[in-house]
Amino acid sequence: MNYSESKVMQAFELYTVLARDGQADTECLSLYIADDDIRGLVDGFAHRVDCVMIIAGEKLYMIPKTKLSPFHVNNDYIKKTYLKSTATNADIYLLYFTSIILFGAFYDSYQTLEPTRDFMNIDDWARHVNERISVLMEHDEEQLRAREQEFSYNWKSIIEKWEDMNDIKETAKKQSGNTISRLSFMDTAKRFLVDQELIKEIGNNEIILTEKAKTIVQRFFMEVEYNKGILEFIYKWEEEAEDAID
Repeated sequence: MNYSESKVMQAFELYTVLARDGQADTECLSLYIADDDIRGLVDGFAHRVDCVMIIAGEKLYMIPKTKLSPFHVNNDYIKKTYLKSTATNADIYLLYFTSIILFGAFYDSYQTLEPTRDFMNIDDWARHVNERISVLMEHDEEQLRAREQEFSYNWKSIIEKWEDMNDIKETAKKQSGNTISRLSFMDTAKRFLVDQELIKEIGNNEIILTEKAKTIVQRFFMEVEYNKGILEFIYKWEEEAEDAID
């Protein structure tokens, strides 16, 4: 297809904004929606760098589709920005795991297309993570190793990292970020997701999902093509237990 030089330049200018900021404002979104040629060009540029375009609220986002994308948040950046200097890949695995569990809690274990709750307390989030860790612990070591190769997730490291953290009781003084604890780790995960514009803080230690997060979950997390069966693995045992009870 032949495009005019003007259309190519407009599309490239929009792409450069997305490449720089990861998002574009309402004016850019209007142009993207209204002009088929520009939308096709921008989508093509994004595809070349393993990204996809999503519309959430009044913004246009460019989201990395795979780890191969140069716009994917790499592990070194996460360690340097959010974790301690002594952080290992196990910390990264746990950070991603807690994020997955948060979305699952909002979406009733990913069985619904719309969130089933409006907000989440950080303590409830930690409780959901602990429940999923307990389910993982029911697998024997051989099963976990087999699944690690299948999903490229080190489940054993996730379990060990969580279990090694000091659990702060409700009656204890909560000093988020000052101790190696589950609470401080959840605070780190919260900060990461806030910076990625996937959640917002609304006070009283509560968070909500952003429109960006809802769009990503609906478009990608529900599809086995993208989640590679990880969600089924995390929640499958619970579903089988419920079926057995029924």
